[in-house]
Amino acid sequence: MKFFVIGIDDNQEQYFTPEITDLINSHSVFSGGARHHEIVKRFLPDYYCWIDIKVPLTDVFGQYGAYEEVVVFASGDPLFFGFANTIQRMMPAAEVFLYPYFNSLQLLAHRLLLPYQDMHIVSLTGRPWHKFDEALIMGYDKIGVLTDNKEHTPQSIAQRMLRYGYNNYVMSVGELLGNREQEKYSTYNLKDIENRPFSFPNNIILQKTNTRPRPFGISESEFNLLDGRVKMITKMPVRLLSLSLLDLRGKSTFWDIGFCTGSVSVEAKMQFPHLHIFAFEKRAEGIKLIETNMQKFGTPGIEYYTGDFLDMNISDLSRPDAVFIGGHGGKMKEIVSKIKPVLNTNASLVFNAVSDESRLIFIEAIQENDFTLEQDIEIKIDDFNTIHVMKGNNNI
Repeated sequence: MKFFVIGIDDNQEQYFTPEITDLINSHSVFSGGARHHEIVKRFLPDYYCWIDIKVPLTDVFGQYGAYEEVVVFASGDPLFFGFANTIQRMMPAAEVFLYPYFNSLQLLAHRLLLPYQDMHIVSLTGRPWHKFDEALIMGYDKIGVLTDNKEHTPQSIAQRMLRYGYNNYVMSVGELLGNREQEKYSTYNLKDIENRPFSFPNNIILQKTNTRPRPFGISESEFNLLDGRVKMITKMPVRLLSLSLLDLRGKSTFWDIGFCTGSVSVEAKMQFPHLHIFAFEKRAEGIKLIETNMQKFGTPGIEYYTGDFLDMNISDLSRPDAVFIGGHGGKMKEIVSKIKPVLNTNASLVFNAVSDESRLIFIEAIQENDFTLEQDIEIKIDDFNTIHVMKGNNNI
């Protein structure tokens, strides 16, 4: 099967090259979104067939299967988060011929006369916040963002940035780019965008105005604490050593069990913003603490849960590559037994033992669940007791 994928913009007066015009005139089956149909229908031959691209896509590709050749109209560059990628994924044996146009972020950069070779690009079109949060924490100078008209509008993006302290960017918004009569583009401070309406489709380019601090190691005195109790937080040197043993750089999903203030999760997200982090805490007070600390240190995207971990249904969560046990409430063996079946192979398990008793309980718990004790490092901070930072490795 052959697909001819033609990139267009939102201009109602499209210009097609003779090659593309001949391609259109020599075919009868066309496809695209409803917006694309409105733009191109006057160029289509008589008695054409149009297949709307809409969910579920399996139905769309089922309709394609009745034809040998289909001409598809797509926005901008069909390989830029575009429908050509979908074709390759859904029908890898199909032949694809591309006729690309500028993608929408290129158009916005052109309108702004903004060099964009160093721009980091994120798509929020029907996608979660994760990659956008990662880009913010990394602090790229320019971030191009593809929006949608539901959860990820310019307004909601600005609100999220301000909530987590990323007011060190200005936002340029392009609306209906390519539509010569209606397109608009301008640059705003984030606070001016929160309640401002924008036409769709739109996209944005964020430009950094100053660098937000991103320390390697956060002092425990900087965190909001549980009832002001400094002993209820993992000290910074111990926290960094624990993260080192967890070896998070090449991992995807991290669980923090017994997060209390959220210091380990926040530090992990700051140093490894690509991580998907799930944090668990028995005390309900943990909700306010971790959210306050996430906002203070600019680490959005940590998913947190409160209640007894042993009573939680964890089967639907992403399987962890690394787990930190910050608190166990005397039920270490039960916790290790519960997480064992959901761990990925070679997942790391780290625990900080503050007494000989807790050290022995951890060793017994991992041995009973076929972990290997890989490291047991002693560390002492000021006049606090010696702490054993311990790492077990999942062998199965």
